[in-house]
Amino acid sequence: MDLLIGIGIFILTLTLIEGGYFVLRRIRNPEKREVLRRLRGLSSTQYENEIIDIMRKSLLSEVPWLNRALLSIRWTDKLNRLLEQADTQSTLGVFMLLSVVLAFAGFLIGSWLTSSPQLSIPLAFFLGITPFFYILVKKRRRMEKFQRQLPDALDLIARALKAGHAFTGGLRMVAEELGDPIGREFEKTLNEINFGVGIPEALRNLANRVDCPDLKFFITSVIIQRETGGNLAEILSKIGYLIRERFKLQSRVRVLSSEGKLSAFILIAIPFIIALALSVLNPAYVRTLLTDPMGKVLIGFALFMMIIGIFVMKRMIQIKV
Repeated sequence: MDLLIGIGIFILTLTLIEGGYFVLRRIRNPEKREVLRRLRGLSSTQYENEIIDIMRKSLLSEVPWLNRALLSIRWTDKLNRLLEQADTQSTLGVFMLLSVVLAFAGFLIGSWLTSSPQLSIPLAFFLGITPFFYILVKKRRRMEKFQRQLPDALDLIARALKAGHAFTGGLRMVAEELGDPIGREFEKTLNEINFGVGIPEALRNLANRVDCPDLKFFITSVIIQRETGGNLAEILSKIGYLIRERFKLQSRVRVLSSEGKLSAFILIAIPFIIALALSVLNPAYVRTLLTDPMGKVLIGFALFMMIIGIFVMKRMIQIKV
């Protein structure tokens, strides 16, 4: 019994010590103090008595009330990160307002063309998500370009390390020699390190900004190497080699799956081509589908089944390496 009481007191004491250290670290925040110290050293004498706050604030909209409303919503952080990954110059509030305007315009156009709300609501929905679809496409293209630049960046850092430069010197070479997006993202990471943020934390911020699975291998290897040691230049060279080999395998898979993609496109286009031919050869036959209520139901069911078929065919021909 005394042994259990002693163990409990030890665990409670250890918990209090660790909790107090965590709270003290959160309050003092040494990284923030280091940033403020460097800024005070660079600032002029007229700002010595002022409190400097250079912590980055999230501005989701230029409109104050909309910015406060978006900040109060939990899922806006993911959308704002998506905008950063797409490297858009506009804020989230602009895209939200544009989405609302397009949805309202789509509903008005659908109501004007057809008095049926069954067509107005889908048109408003598709026009409303158009801005975010544009962001997704732009983000995907930018991340693909980043991934293609990553092996060259790793080789550049490895050569810099072999030449005797520090790790930050390798990051600076990537920021100066390579273009956007990898040059700009590595420049942001280098600026964070120069402002006093630790290298592991700056690399984790880079991983949060960039949606690239191969980048996580680079960041994990750097963090482990800093804790355990090892030849970082050789590790980065091997990671770059593996990424290039994976690109070669992806190209080969893309060539082999091209026949399946062509078949999918043909199967998707056949119903529309047949409908167009029938509308020319026998317009009354097609008009029945558009005017009869059962015909509208059949058209909706056919489109729904086509969407399922497109999804299944895409999953069949999409091979991840």
